[in-house]
Amino acid sequence: MTKAQLVKAVSKETGIDGKTTEYILDTAIDTIKNSIINGDNVTLRLFGTFARQHRKAKIGRNITLNTAVEIPAHYVPRFKPASEFANAVASGE
Repeated sequence: MTKAQLVKAVSKETGIDGKTTEYILDTAIDTIKNSIINGDNVTLRLFGTFARQHRKAKIGRNITLNTAVEIPAHYVPRFKPASEFANAVASGE
């Protein structure tokens, strides 16, 4: 599902026009991103938790040049689905 399809589906379900729905969706996504960037977790009950996860520095390999490359420590976004959501996906509901 693309963003446009999501906006259309939410707009149809709620009866709110598409432009307003897109604005609300964009605002929600920006709020989630900014919260994670600032180190806060975002938990959506029955859906899951968005968080920022730290990755330690490590040594990788450039297989083309056969050399070692240092990968610095960094943060990555992480999503952990709620058990209800994970179970629904697993059972195909």
